[in-house]
Amino acid sequence: MGLSFARSVVCAARGGRFRGVRRILITGMSGTGKSTVVRELARRGHRVVDTDEDDWSVELPLPDGSGVEQLWWEDRMTALLAEDGEGTLFVSGCVANQGKFRDRFDAVVLLSVPEEVLLERIETRPTNPFGKDPAERERILRDLATVEPLLRRSASIEIMTDRPLREVVAAVEYVAGVPP
Repeated sequence: MGLSFARSVVCAARGGRFRGVRRILITGMSGTGKSTVVRELARRGHRVVDTDEDDWSVELPLPDGSGVEQLWWEDRMTALLAEDGEGTLFVSGCVANQGKFRDRFDAVVLLSVPEEVLLERIETRPTNPFGKDPAERERILRDLATVEPLLRRSASIEIMTDRPLREVVAAVEYVAGVPP
């Protein structure tokens, strides 16, 4: 079932099949499963970077004082994407300046999920406190309405993550040309 889902997802992708994919950005709103997908990709032996971890990004106050925005450290991301490592590199994240790096990725995978599933995941996830606060949930819903459509326009493919993890990861691997 996973492979047929992967093939159907890739067949529906903009531009059809992918070739020579070496760098993939996995993006999406908070709660769509980015970290879960990259952890599974790492478990399967792939090169991964979760930009929510370590020192890949910084949070800066928004000019209007309404909160913070997360930005990649541009020098670190530039160096990472210039590397010529073995296999496909999967980078996960959703930050305000990721568009500056769009042309350095061979494919952008947008992970998405229905709003009710997203809110339930955020409420129950033990690994990330973001979204537990009512103001953060409001921001997530606002971003879902305003930011996700922008991500969708720049994505090579969109994968719904309200399916079993093995199917979602199989679809992402299929984009990378990994044989089943």
